[in-house]
Amino acid sequence: MTDAAAFDGARLPDLLDKTNTAKVVWADTAYRSLKNEKAMEDNGFKSEVHRKKPKGKAVAQRILKANSRKSQIRAHIEHVFAVQKHKMDLFVRTIGIKRAWLKIGMANIVYNMKRLTWLEGRTAPA
Repeated sequence: MTDAAAFDGARLPDLLDKTNTAKVVWADTAYRSLKNEKAMEDNGFKSEVHRKKPKGKAVAQRILKANSRKSQIRAHIEHVFAVQKHKMDLFVRTIGIKRAWLKIGMANIVYNMKRLTWLEGRTAPA
C-alpha cells in the first residue's frame, strides 16, 4: 500500500513477482524507465512496456506498430477493470486490506459468472 500521490512507475520493482511463471510485464509508458527495465531484466522478466514518444520528434513506425500490438493485449485485461469500475460500480473503500481483498474477490466472481453466462449464450459459428 502506498500513498495515492505516489508515482506508480517508481513502484514497479516492488511489484515484480518471481513466482509468476509467465515472466512478461505489460504496462503503459509510465512504467518505462532505465531503472524499471534493469529491474525486469535482473529478475528474468521480459518487458512489454509501451515506448514513449521522443521529445520533439515523430514516433518511428516500428514503435507505433509495437505499441499497437501491446495495446491489443492490454485491452483484454483492462476491460475487466473497466467493467468492474463502471458497470458494476466497484469502489473499494474499506477498513483493512482483508476486507478490500474480499470486496475485490467478490467482484471478480460476479464478473466471471456474468462472462460465463454470456459465453454460454453464444452460438457456435456455422
